[in-house]
Amino acid sequence: MTRRFTLQWLTGVLVGVASIAACAQHTDDHVVVKLWPKGVPGVQVDARPETVRISSEGDHVITHVAESSITLYLPSLQTATGAAVILAPGGGHSELWIDHEGFRVAEFLSGHGVAAFVLKYRLAREKGSSYTVEGTELEDMQRAIRVVRSRSSRWGIDPARIGVMGFSAGGELAELASTRYDTGRPGAEDPVERVSSKPDFQALLYPAIPQEPRLTTQTPKAFLACGAMDRVNISQGLAEFYLALARLHVSAELHIYAGMGHGFGIRDSNTKPVADWPELFLEWMRGQGLLK
Repeated sequence: MTRRFTLQWLTGVLVGVASIAACAQHTDDHVVVKLWPKGVPGVQVDARPETVRISSEGDHVITHVAESSITLYLPSLQTATGAAVILAPGGGHSELWIDHEGFRVAEFLSGHGVAAFVLKYRLAREKGSSYTVEGTELEDMQRAIRVVRSRSSRWGIDPARIGVMGFSAGGELAELASTRYDTGRPGAEDPVERVSSKPDFQALLYPAIPQEPRLTTQTPKAFLACGAMDRVNISQGLAEFYLALARLHVSAELHIYAGMGHGFGIRDSNTKPVADWPELFLEWMRGQGLLK
C-alpha cells in the first residue's frame, strides 16, 4: 500500500465519520449506518418492533427488521487492501443469523485488510410480512452496494472492487444482486441512487439458487461453496450454477465439502477442511487481483 493511498484513506475516514454521524449508531465499537436515513421505502403498515433471540448454539437471531442497515468493519490503515464485501446473513428470509454468517465473517475479512459490511435487510417470509425477496430484500442489498460505492473514498475502498457475499437465503440475495443490477439511476433525486448497484464479484455459500438465474457474460466472477450433504437443490444446484457460469466463460471457483451439511459459516466447531473456506476465499480474491 502506498503512502498516498494511506493518506487518502485516513482523510476519507475522518470525513466519512463526520458525514454519517446524523444517521449512524455505534454497536460494540462498530458504526451502524442506516441505508434509508430519510425513511425506508414501502415500509409495511403493521411493522413490529425488531427482536433478537439467542439460539441454543449462542447465536443472535434477528426478526422483524423494520430499518435496514449496514454494520461497518473497516480494516486498519496498515492492512487495508481497498477491497470490500457486503455480507448477507441467512435465515430462510424469515430471520437473520447474524453472528456466524455476518459479524464473525466481517471480523475475519477486516482482519485481513478487506472492508466488510454486515447487511441487516427486511425479511420477506416471516409471518405477516408484506415484503418480497425480489422486491424489498433485493432493494436493500442494492442500496447497500450503492451506499458503499458512493462513500468508497471516505472508507478507503476501490469502487471497482466491491463484492457481495451471502449465506443460504442471503446467498440467494447476493446472487440476485449479481444478476439484476443497474448502472445507476441518472434522474434520481437521491444522489446515492445514481450510483451503480452492480457488484464486482460474488461469493455464494450454500445459497438458495433462483429457479431462473439471469446469467450473462457480464455476470460478476464467483466464489462458490457448499456441503455435499446439503439439500439437493443446493449441493447439486450450486454445481449446475457453476457449470452455467463456465459455459458463459465467467470466472468461477467451486468447493463442495464431503460430509458437510448446511449453515457452517464461521463457527468454532467447524473442522478442516470446511473451516478453511475463509482462507480459500482470500486466496481466490488474491488470484483475481482483488487484493491489490
